[in-house]
Amino acid sequence: MRALQAAVIVMGVLIVVGTVALAVAIANRLGGRSSPPAVVSLAEPEGSRIIGIAGAGDRLAVHIAGGGRPDRILLVDPATRRVVGQILAAEP
Repeated sequence: MRALQAAVIVMGVLIVVGTVALAVAIANRLGGRSSPPAVVSLAEPEGSRIIGIAGAGDRLAVHIAGGGRPDRILLVDPATRRVVGQILAAEP
């Protein structure tokens, strides 16, 4: 009878420990630490303004106008935080 009582106590403790560990794991995943916002220097001349931003696959397409240059689209890689390409609009 003592062996059965010991087994019930040990299994009860294991259930409580497992439940607490599961709750901690779920809380860590749901409240995961967010990464800091990406800061990217586009190195555009003064007077330039962002017209729009759109996703382009795994890149961001940033439409820029002004600054004494024709409209252009910069392709930014958010993973490396670098400008990886540029598309210039044809001047009229």
